[in-house]
Amino acid sequence: MPPTRDLLSTALADRYRIERELGAGGMATVYLAHDLRHDRRVALKVLRPELAAMIGAERFLAEIKVTANLQHPHILALFESGRTGGTGGADLVYYVMPYIEGESLRDRLTRERQLPVDDALRLAREVADALEYAHGHGVVHRDIKPENILLHGGHASWPTSASRWPPPVPRAPPG
Repeated sequence: MPPTRDLLSTALADRYRIERELGAGGMATVYLAHDLRHDRRVALKVLRPELAAMIGAERFLAEIKVTANLQHPHILALFESGRTGGTGGADLVYYVMPYIEGESLRDRLTRERQLPVDDALRLAREVADALEYAHGHGVVHRDIKPENILLHGGHASWPTSASRWPPPVPRAPPG
């Protein structure tokens, strides 16, 4: 079977042009892609096919739907999600979010070793505010760490939508 990138490029050729891999983890691979419809750069994250087969694409897509409605300045928006439907022999589950030019908090900490107090406090407030918002909407994120906090223009953002399997868990609102 062709590599995931080739399958994804073929399946989404009318919508996205895959430019390069941005990173890969145990659960998914993220690609830099060009959104042909809107002429913009996006991050396209695809769940590893073997993982989707094992745990079920429907569950992953249902979790994405829960988080897709989160609207917060420090939570990356979800542009689109879907599955390729077995095009080319694999059913690839993916979602698309903004591409953030910048670095992760981990990269910055590695480079600087210690953040200025004002920066550390601002970033902590931004992440805490985003977490509070997500929790208030029934989403518990299970993978907050410096690698998953993206910095751009001095501010923090994080991709809540299925950032790691297991995905964010919906919970009943308080009350």
